[in-house]
Amino acid sequence: MPALHIEDLPEKEKLKMEVEQLRKEVKLQRQQVSKCSEEIKNYIEERSREDPLVKGIPEDKNPFKEKGSCIIS
Repeated sequence: MPALHIEDLPEKEKLKMEVEQLRKEVKLQRQQVSKCSEEIKNYIEERSREDPLVKGIPEDKNPFKEKGSCIIS
């Protein structure tokens, strides 16, 4: 399927697409940023204890741990 280039469409088609997008957006339930950011912060804090990016991976469970050392002589 070829890529759709908006600039290649006639003005009428562009306007139809814009109206369709606006109709979709008006149906979205909106929330205040202050409320959403508090929920996101709480979600992250609750799960940070199990997060390997925050906590780290124990050496015995690290699949990327080097199995041996390389000695160049």
